[in-house]
Amino acid sequence: MKITGKAIPHESAEGHVSGRALYTDDLVGRFPGLLHAWPVMAPHAHALLIRMDVGPALEQPGVVTVLTESDAPGEANSGANRHDEPLFPTEVLHHMQPVAWVLGETLEAARLGAGCVLAQYEALPAVLTIPQAIETRSFHSGPFRMERGDAAAALASSAVRIEGELFLGGQEHFYLETQCATTWLDETGGVHAASSTQHPSETQEVIARVLALPRHQVTVECLRMGGAFGGKEVQANPYAAIAAMGTWETRRPVCVRLPRVLDMALTGKRHPFLARFSAGFDRDGRIEALRLELYSDGGWSLDLSEPIMWRAMFHCDNCYYLPNVEVTGWIAKTHKTSQTAFRGFGGPQGMVVIEDILDRAARTLGLKPEVIRERNFYREGQTTHYGQPVKDAARIPRIWEELQVSSDFAMRRAEVARFNAEHRHAKRGLAITPVKFGISFTATFFNQGGALVLVYRDGSVQVNHGGTEMGQGLHTKIGQIAAESLGVPLESIRVMTTRTDKVPNTSATAASSGTDLNGAAVVDACRQIRERLALVKADLAEDATFREVVEAAYRKRIALFAQGYYRTPEIHYDPKTGQGRPFYYYAYGAAVTEVEVDGFTGDHRVLRVDILQDVGDSVSPMMDRGQVEGGYVQGLGWLTLEELLWDEKGRLATSGASTYKLPSWAELPEDFRVAFLESAGEPGVVMGSKAVGEPPLMLAISAREALRDAVAAFGNGGLVTFDSPATPERVYWAIERSREGGARDTTTAAGHAVSHTA
Repeated sequence: MKITGKAIPHESAEGHVSGRALYTDDLVGRFPGLLHAWPVMAPHAHALLIRMDVGPALEQPGVVTVLTESDAPGEANSGANRHDEPLFPTEVLHHMQPVAWVLGETLEAARLGAGCVLAQYEALPAVLTIPQAIETRSFHSGPFRMERGDAAAALASSAVRIEGELFLGGQEHFYLETQCATTWLDETGGVHAASSTQHPSETQEVIARVLALPRHQVTVECLRMGGAFGGKEVQANPYAAIAAMGTWETRRPVCVRLPRVLDMALTGKRHPFLARFSAGFDRDGRIEALRLELYSDGGWSLDLSEPIMWRAMFHCDNCYYLPNVEVTGWIAKTHKTSQTAFRGFGGPQGMVVIEDILDRAARTLGLKPEVIRERNFYREGQTTHYGQPVKDAARIPRIWEELQVSSDFAMRRAEVARFNAEHRHAKRGLAITPVKFGISFTATFFNQGGALVLVYRDGSVQVNHGGTEMGQGLHTKIGQIAAESLGVPLESIRVMTTRTDKVPNTSATAASSGTDLNGAAVVDACRQIRERLALVKADLAEDATFREVVEAAYRKRIALFAQGYYRTPEIHYDPKTGQGRPFYYYAYGAAVTEVEVDGFTGDHRVLRVDILQDVGDSVSPMMDRGQVEGGYVQGLGWLTLEELLWDEKGRLATSGASTYKLPSWAELPEDFRVAFLESAGEPGVVMGSKAVGEPPLMLAISAREALRDAVAAFGNGGLVTFDSPATPERVYWAIERSREGGARDTTTAAGHAVSHTA
């Protein structure tokens, strides 16, 4: 029975639009006597907490208690890696950092109580930017290094040398559902937490650590999330821990839910990056050397900054062979929110840098950017700078060529040139960029998944797995996989909410691996059940139904449930040598974007987008299409609209939808075309499918490059540089520079040595 590959709606689509789908905060009505929490927040970016008096808060009506470090039975720290995230800090490390939490009968009572807590601080100097961190040597960790060949020697002998730097801003997750957790004591005295978390097992571990309990005394479940994008991979943990502390202290249910203003002020973002580079090319535009320094703004704690930096370093090649390369990464420690996972996990930052360099080289050499990109593609048999063979490298030129044909790229190049010749104050730009994105967790041990499949006597099936549903359609895909694996109708399958008491020790739903890991585990469990049922069916009539076979198996005392397990094979990586195979396979794609830019304002319109994405054999085409479209638009927001700004005191200035610009209907492409690469099944992956959560975000780099193409048309077609995001202001000033002749450059006797300033 073929069920995968069918375009079916999201399994909760009706619940989403009707409001019947439940989220974590919807559970509060089930608990009479539930308490609400509000933080006591420091008014400094960096300070020492000298003294705190919670007495006035306790006198307020409706205030039940104030949580401080002394109320933690265990370690009052939620740090996932270094245990460097105290829940009740005495040294404040970012503006509005909570130093205590007030529990009240109502949210308003808790908020008013928090305002009555008396706290005295000693303000300290704050590091707020990457350059300040570099100057003061304020780093969480680094340097991390990858290298191949002799980049310095190759650079010295290159005919064309490009030098410059590029700043890439961060991005607010702006998930529709903010951080939320509700906790209560079960009938045995154990702690139960409903949490909007991508990683229930880690949330379980943190709660157990804070309460000094063994993990089997803590159960964490995730009903579903109203979006996450990486922002709930580790940063859901402190809020669940605070709720659990409150429940342990008061013996009452507790809810911690951040309103939007607090969510934006307290939670981490996509890491801002500063890149400094020197690149060498031959006169045909083939890259010969790259020396790259990457600095990320990690914020106040380490969080996931190290693996994010590693992935940026892994992906600084994108689709291009780098024969001689030296990459160094540093994680800056600043007094801002702790930056965290965000869709792409450092990969987008690394890819933007190499695409920026290639465009600069193309315009220096007088070549079309698409020409220099194609000349540097990986070829079969080549390996990355970290030693992994680029399997199926032929897919890169295949996608490139098919997309150029389907998008009428050559004809539209001519049309853009004609439009630009006829319009003085508006110009159009066209660009095509590729994507190669590695699929697997870079921490090898996370590449495992589990499942528990239960078959009932009536032939109906419950499926439990370790992945979480955040709107991406994972449960929809898992349902299709289970139905096909068992040979039953999709209606017979019920995918259960994710709980640590059903599948233990799970990995985060992240790294685009939710279907690969959990889907394969479900297949394994279903295989075991099918093999048992096959022995029973052999004794029944050939037309026996699944229900009849199941009933017969039950009567023969054959187990109708199975645990499934999967671990990704053949992956390894040694950070000491910078070599290995960190990814099981690569997902490929390419996008063509056409824009029109207003020369008076720098504003732009996205006229048309054409995407060709390699999703293998799609398990659920409707889900995959949604991921491609949504990923592109989210990337478009990061690269052109969404700008995070902090003031000189470390306060987030873009703290709400009124000041933080998000993509809206006006920013959507007027013509949006998405196609999947045909005959692209991936052997060794569940149902031949490929991951599609993160790779499409990087397709939006084509929009940034199209903007540069349009800006160049206001001048002589030469160099165009601007930092990211390419806001109308940045685009306008880039237009002015283009009209004046472009970025400054110098020439040496060795050839072209070009220095670019943004």
